[in-house]
Amino acid sequence: MSTTLQDVNSIVPMTDSAQAAGIVDQVRADYEEGKRLIESGEYAQAAVSLHNALLGYEEKMDEAGMANASNQLGHICLAKKDFEQARQHYQKAWDICEKKQDSMSLVSLLKKFVLVYRGMKQYRQALDICLDLLDKYHANNDPQGTVTVLVDMAEIYLESGEKAKAVDAYRTVASIHNNFKHHTTAESFAQKAKELEEAA
Repeated sequence: MSTTLQDVNSIVPMTDSAQAAGIVDQVRADYEEGKRLIESGEYAQAAVSLHNALLGYEEKMDEAGMANASNQLGHICLAKKDFEQARQHYQKAWDICEKKQDSMSLVSLLKKFVLVYRGMKQYRQALDICLDLLDKYHANNDPQGTVTVLVDMAEIYLESGEKAKAVDAYRTVASIHNNFKHHTTAESFAQKAKELEEAA
């Protein structure tokens, strides 16, 4: 921390631009506080801070800020299992990210939509998004992303009572791990598939 004191004669009244900077700082502070409160599980207070941040970003027409605040509000609703509200907040973030062609954020949002639709027991929508993610990971040659989505799909198949498809998904995961010489992990997924089949 600096120990240099400002000369009292150099203090001037706050200009319009300084006031504007103060507003920006307050909006940013609300946003950061909201994120911090989410991490500590204080969702009600987090929602208030993030809602204030969202209003501030809307006032300034700051689309990136609006997308970020909406995304965080979606996280709160998801944590509280308010899936429809979460979907609406994520959709708002999605619309902005799509307009800005922010592909990394779109992929991140797709993963959240999978959780939302699983929570709503709308398994077909969740699986459709998983297939979209698989295409993206395949196009980017991302085996780790592919495996993660296939495991999610296996779980969704189990939740929706499609055991045979879950078995197929686990076997695919096992073969990908085998290709990368992850034999122990491959074996654990092959075993999962086997146990599911035998339980049928």
